[in-house]
Amino acid sequence: MFKKLITLAIFLTTGMATFAQQALWGGQNIVSPEIKENNTVTFRLNAPQALKVELAGDFIPTKKMETPMGVMDMPGSVELTKNDKGVWEYTTPEPLSPELYSYTFTVDGAKVTDPGNVYMIRDVASVTSIFIIGGGHADLYKVNNVPHGTVARRWYESPGLKLTRRITIYTPPGYETGKENYPVLYLLHGAGGDEEAWIALGRTSQILDNLIAQGKAKPMIVVMTNGNAGQEAAPGEASEGFIRPSFMGATRMDGDFEVSFTDVTNFVESNYRTIKQKSGRAICGLSMGGFHSLHISKQYPDMFDYVGLFSAAIIPNENAKSSVYEDLEGKLKVQFDKKPKLYWIAIGKTDFLYKANQDFIKLLDEKGHKYLYYETDGGHIWRNWRIYLSEFAPMLFK
Repeated sequence: MFKKLITLAIFLTTGMATFAQQALWGGQNIVSPEIKENNTVTFRLNAPQALKVELAGDFIPTKKMETPMGVMDMPGSVELTKNDKGVWEYTTPEPLSPELYSYTFTVDGAKVTDPGNVYMIRDVASVTSIFIIGGGHADLYKVNNVPHGTVARRWYESPGLKLTRRITIYTPPGYETGKENYPVLYLLHGAGGDEEAWIALGRTSQILDNLIAQGKAKPMIVVMTNGNAGQEAAPGEASEGFIRPSFMGATRMDGDFEVSFTDVTNFVESNYRTIKQKSGRAICGLSMGGFHSLHISKQYPDMFDYVGLFSAAIIPNENAKSSVYEDLEGKLKVQFDKKPKLYWIAIGKTDFLYKANQDFIKLLDEKGHKYLYYETDGGHIWRNWRIYLSEFAPMLFK
């Protein structure tokens, strides 16, 4: 019996060692992406049997494409060239400006991430490889040698939605060891996103760590919700298991999330040291999250002193019957009569929601409601939303 146990132990040890070696040596022995000193970037893929390899990325000129949301700018693509060793290569013709970039390969029609790059992010159901060109605003997206906050995933009860739901919360450096009360920014994602979107795609913790360290933003708690009212949590993090993420579905812009938002604020203010008054609360969001921010802030006009709409959807779906969306002008009047300290609207010039935002701005102008407007190049993209957060956060809680 003893000999059998020794034999089994040797077998298990050998098997684990073999698995570890596979993990250690499983990657391709090429450098991709390679960022040169002049900020040109070379991409490589070892695929000697492939007939065609393409690279798509947000640093390549865009192309117009018809989508269910209208005509949008979509990432362009370029072909790679195969060398005599079977490695496909492409080098950007010009240096890339500071930014966080994402890209994928297409090999004979099949989309794949870069096996030479372990850094990836998920946006809805798409997974892309990423890299950062440092400098300028992109340095805010990097993990720098500064004090760091804490990111936690918490579960809270939502009586309004009859669900136990997951939420992501950033607390600033020093929160755990101090006694101070902090203001709170509620940061909302867009359609297809969830409570992971802003922390992964938006680089929220890096941006806040760096802005706070530079003295440009007040230390604050940031609460990142799941705006899909029918979900417990992000795909793969709920009792549904490993479901496929979807872009749009039921219970996302029908009023339930807005009405039940007090479940979120009640949880946060019961479990964290917060400033429990209007001057200590801000809300903002991108696209659908901007839509939610608009309607939540006017539904609860005494709750938020700071409101940010990033590339916001404005008009409810024609099938949405919630009372939240009724009497837009009347509710805005009540909200603005209470004089919020900041109402901030930001959008890109080629965003498919640009006209809707201009129509909303015209309404605000006609009614004499005060706001600040920030316009950028580009469309409905994370590159803009990271910039908007970097601009909005320093204006809060002054």
